[in-house]
Amino acid sequence: MSSLLIWLAIFVISLIVLIKSADFFTTSAEKTGKLLCMPNVIIGATVVAIGTSLPELASSVMAVLKGSSEIVSGNVVGSNITNIFLVFGLAALIGSKIIVNRADINVDLFFLVASAFLLAFFAYDGKFVAREAMLCLVIMAMYIIYAVRKSSDDNTSNNNMPSKDKLSFLLREFFIIALSAFFIYLGAKYTVEAVIKLSQILNIAPEVIALSAVALGTSLPELAVAVAAAKKGIPEITVGNVLGSNIFNALAVMGVPAVIGTLVIPQNLIEFSIPLMLAATIMFYFVFHYKEVSRWHGFIFIVFYVFFIGKLFEFV
Repeated sequence: MSSLLIWLAIFVISLIVLIKSADFFTTSAEKTGKLLCMPNVIIGATVVAIGTSLPELASSVMAVLKGSSEIVSGNVVGSNITNIFLVFGLAALIGSKIIVNRADINVDLFFLVASAFLLAFFAYDGKFVAREAMLCLVIMAMYIIYAVRKSSDDNTSNNNMPSKDKLSFLLREFFIIALSAFFIYLGAKYTVEAVIKLSQILNIAPEVIALSAVALGTSLPELAVAVAAAKKGIPEITVGNVLGSNIFNALAVMGVPAVIGTLVIPQNLIEFSIPLMLAATIMFYFVFHYKEVSRWHGFIFIVFYVFFIGKLFEFV
């Protein structure tokens, strides 16, 4: 009982650190992006997305080094499902209506769908090898180059802040971004460790932990950023965050560890979780055919997430 209470306390403290760090991260990213005249969607798809995906990458590299590569694919697939169904769904449910110009994210949506299907294709044989990882990393580099060039092309407004003040402002905000990203990582790391320990104490199967507890734990930065962005009235950052995070997960979080060693893909991922990830990706793609994303869309996405968790624990 004492062990359970200790890990529960660690979980609560880590979660508080995580949420507050994500709030600082979102605020500084927004300020920096506006000073550089970047659209909010681009901010979410680059700086915020990569920063909030650091826990997935760190935990995946550690998993390979410890000889537990099956955790990597479970973490990535589970995180991508969680990002779409829970993170995006919750942002749509609690925030204002999400209105994003589809023309601004058409290429990002293409990369999202392509990365998901590429991951599914490579995982179909039950392993993810170095040559496949290298191709994923090349595509990831292409996406980053595209995002940076797009933000440069969209930089049409003028900022009248003096150059010296602008440099001082940017240095301060970059310091806050870096520091808060570090605490996001620490918060997520210990949150994941606490969830895993709690799951072990409660005798939950390890393959379920990777898809649910670890995936949810490493998606907490995205969730925290989504809630903070929704409350600040900038839900479009969540759209860019989900886009960038899922692309980064499928290409980089799978790719970097696979360069170190071959990843083993469990059969239950191939049969259920990966197809559900593809379905989530397609649903996310088509929801932007509407002029606006309403609370009703968010509710439907959250219902699918509940179904996913229920299926993992055999409740449904």
